[in-house]
Amino acid sequence: MDVTVIIPTLNGEKYLERVFAAIATQQFDGTVEVLVIDSGSTDRTIEIVEAHPDVRLHQIPNSEFGHGRTRNLAARLAEGTNLAYLTQDAIPFDSHWLSELLAPLDPAGLDAVAVLGKQVPRPDCVPLLKYEIDGIFARFGDVTTLTTDTFYSDVNSATRRQFLLEVIPYQDLRYSEDMAYATDIVQAGYRLAWSPGGAVEHSNDLELGEYSKRIFDETMSMRRLGHAPIRFNRWRQVLHTGYGILRDSSRIIRDGDYGFGRKLYWLAVNPLFQVAKWQGYYRGSRTALDDHATINAHSLEAQRMQGSRD
Repeated sequence: MDVTVIIPTLNGEKYLERVFAAIATQQFDGTVEVLVIDSGSTDRTIEIVEAHPDVRLHQIPNSEFGHGRTRNLAARLAEGTNLAYLTQDAIPFDSHWLSELLAPLDPAGLDAVAVLGKQVPRPDCVPLLKYEIDGIFARFGDVTTLTTDTFYSDVNSATRRQFLLEVIPYQDLRYSEDMAYATDIVQAGYRLAWSPGGAVEHSNDLELGEYSKRIFDETMSMRRLGHAPIRFNRWRQVLHTGYGILRDSSRIIRDGDYGFGRKLYWLAVNPLFQVAKWQGYYRGSRTALDDHATINAHSLEAQRMQGSRD
């Protein structure tokens, strides 16, 4: 098998059919298998997967799930020489996604050991997320190239199976296992690549009440990886929030993707997400890494794990 497309799932019914349909349209010169690792879905996810007999399903208890641990498990179960990782809500953008994503792994080409693919925000996502996603990936440019930037996301990525299993596996982390993987690769002197053509449509569908917790998790994980965020007081939090609101509001007004009514809507709603963002950052920058009670109270990952057990 040339490639295994790996999709970890947990209650992923919303986008999964579209993900499978996009994979089926790929113009790829090689053999492909799709492997789903489900960790306790209670919605229609299993039903959707089982309706696709060409998709392999492996089920684990939710208590055994770990972002890095489960991706390592998937690599052991995979039959492909190369591995393409997708999340359950990342939809390949066109029929060339897989070939573009895997091209830098070719020893006769860039000879990379891992590839970061582009993400394009959904048309209906919160402007704050839209502008952040566009900004993150714009800095990599429009040409497939090698990179030493340790930003990495396994929402849409590829790596060599043998390399992951025998040289550098994912770390078993609660969060940001993908950033740790890229950091380990760069520090060990291996080649990491960026593929703008291997793009997916993706942005997190987070409710306002979840967004602060997501930022809290991201900030805590960066601290665990040694990337200490600036620790500031409430006054600095207010300043960052106000600046973010003004900047996004200006962008919304000029954004041709929004009609007049939608602009009014986002001008009212988007500031609430900026408030949530900087509240999560403030908490995440000040909470002790061993304060498990506070972490569990403000962590989206902890909330979702508890919900799956309930």
